[in-house]
Amino acid sequence: MKIAYTAATALALLLVGNGTYMLANPEAWYWAVPGVPDTGAFNPHFIRDIGFVYFLSGIGVASGLLWPSQRLGLWSAVASWQVAHAGFHVWEVVVGICTPDALARDFAGVTLPALVACGLVWWAIRWRPV
Repeated sequence: MKIAYTAATALALLLVGNGTYMLANPEAWYWAVPGVPDTGAFNPHFIRDIGFVYFLSGIGVASGLLWPSQRLGLWSAVASWQVAHAGFHVWEVVVGICTPDALARDFAGVTLPALVACGLVWWAIRWRPV
């Protein structure tokens, strides 16, 4: 149980932190994250749009920690977006938009959060309050 709470806390902090950075200073975020400038021109509106998704996803993970009866729904919603985001990165490689090394470069910020979110959903199903 402690591992799940630690993972959820870390994921919530990562998502809220990244979202806050994207919202507060999209240009600094754009240049700071490896590979992002390779995906297209700087677009502060788009970065802030995605920043809101990251921020609210982090709030969803944190809320699941606070309200166990709502945990499964909250974490499932977060995992859905994280998996879709990671899947989109894989699709970009499959169709030749990005080279395969992009998957390794993006692993910590894209694939790992999706895997952790899926693990939290599994844990929430297994330890669902009755």
